[in-house]
This record gives sequence, structure tokens and C-alpha cells, in this order.
Amino acid sequence: MTDDLPQRPNAKYKLSKPDAPVDPKETLNFNYNREHRLAKAPQAVKDLYKERSKFNRFNLLKPLIADKPRALIFSSIVILCAAIVLLSLLGYINKSYSMEGNKLTISATGYEGMAIVVLKKTVGNIKSAYSGAVNIAVSPVIHSIDEQYPVFQHRVFFTLEFEEEYRFVVPFDTPEIAVVLQTEKSVLKITVKVD
Repeated sequence: MTDDLPQRPNAKYKLSKPDAPVDPKETLNFNYNREHRLAKAPQAVKDLYKERSKFNRFNLLKPLIADKPRALIFSSIVILCAAIVLLSLLGYINKSYSMEGNKLTISATGYEGMAIVVLKKTVGNIKSAYSGAVNIAVSPVIHSIDEQYPVFQHRVFFTLEFEEEYRFVVPFDTPEIAVVLQTEKSVLKITVKVD
């Protein structure tokens, strides 16, 4: 049966010379010698290896300001972070107030001669958070003593829910309103711009 198979055309060709002696010129030498290789290298490559051979201590800031583009990006990030912190400390970004363990955010929107006041309450500390009645008084901001404006009064009840939102409408539309929140123990006075 094996006679029926066609033979390969190179079946009689010997791929290696097992009987022939090994010529030392034909043997490959795989010894790696960095100094020998660097002796033939250009000066720029030698300088690179000299810089790598120096022992560098870990430095966090040096890679960030290694060249001019990196230094500019790093400085702009630092300036933006400082501006955000400064604006939040001055109260331009975070307009939240604290009242007896609750974090309050108040906003107002003008609509057809009225102002819609939105009061959002978030519990800061569940153990010390106030729950109960909160009296709210809203009036336009008075710029002179002679001006007389009505005072709108409202009452909401805080619970121990983590987040609550209260909305009510006041019957006047001015650029700013004064809001006073009063509990049994504390009073919070806020001036809110009407959007």
C-alpha cells in the first residue's frame, strides 16, 4: 500500500550533513557583548546609554514639568483647581447652607409675575438631623427703609428621609428675595437671586 503513494520530489535530498565535520567558520556565535556593540555605535547612542546608566531617584514632579508643554499643562491644571476651590469657598459654586444637621439648597425662578421657590433638603448626619416643622418667610429684598413689601409665610415639615424637595409660589417677582427659615432652635437668613 505504501508503494501506491507518490513520493516527494526532494525525498532523496539530505537537509543536513550528519557525517560531514563541522566547519568552525560556519558555526554561529551568539555571544552578546554590549561594550563591543556600543564601541561601533554613533555618539548619540552612546550618550543615551550614559544617561540611562545614571541612577535616578523617584520624583513625582519632574516628569510633570520636564518640558515646556508639560509645564504649561500642569500649571493650567493647578490654576484651575485653585480657582475652583476659591470660588467654592466664596460661595459662588456651592450654594448650600447647613441647618441643624441638614444641608439646604434654595433657588428661585421667576414666572409670570411670581417666583417659584425650590427648597432641597439633604440629611447630612442622620443622628443630629432635624425633623419637624420649619417656618419659612419670604419677601423681596428691601433696599431702603421706606419700601413696604408683603411677607409670604409658608410651613414645611422635614422628615428623616435622605433627600426631600419642597416647592412653593410666592406672589411677587423681584430680582432678589430674602428667605428666613426658622425651626424651634435656629434661624437661617438667606438672600436668593431669582432666575
